[in-house]
Amino acid sequence: MRSAAGKSVVTEDPEAATPPVIERPVGEQIRELRRVKRLTLQEVAESVGVSVGYLSEIERNRSTLRVGTLRKICDVLGVHISWFFHPQPRGPAEERDLIVRADERRRMTYTGLGVTDELLSPNLSGPLELLMSTFEPGGDTGEYSHDGSEAGVVVAGTMELWVDGVHFLLNTGDTFSFDSRRPHRCRNPGDTPTKVVWAITPPHF
Repeated sequence: MRSAAGKSVVTEDPEAATPPVIERPVGEQIRELRRVKRLTLQEVAESVGVSVGYLSEIERNRSTLRVGTLRKICDVLGVHISWFFHPQPRGPAEERDLIVRADERRRMTYTGLGVTDELLSPNLSGPLELLMSTFEPGGDTGEYSHDGSEAGVVVAGTMELWVDGVHFLLNTGDTFSFDSRRPHRCRNPGDTPTKVVWAITPPHF
């Protein structure tokens, strides 16, 4: 940075010198965790209800990974889905568990879905979770369900929402809420990215 006099100033802030964390593909992390737990491809595939070939393709980041499939894999591997969110450098001690700076969000990109989730909550220990999803054009979660309730607002673009097979088209500023146990699916039908902020309880990411 530069001082008011225009001279370069070297910062000694250790946080500023922390290198960014590179996001690791989800499939690579699944393979690593499966091996650590000494489970074979066949054992995990049978428990999840998918073919060995498909699971192998997922681990090599060569096949679409639906949200519902990832949740089943997490159950088999004994981890929370938040395992796959890569951590960002943490801020000052007084901000931890209270504040999430925009450049410090934990994020995860689903292989082949065109969907990226960013965790807006400082942690998942409370009763509520905030999440921002970015859907690229054509990005589609596929149908899935889970315990809890959720609500959200479309902050940019348009989103198709299916709940129990009923279709809705939401535009920027529209909001929604439903029981998460009802099968649901989201898709971006437009040609520009869609951003949605979710409130989910209890936290499931």
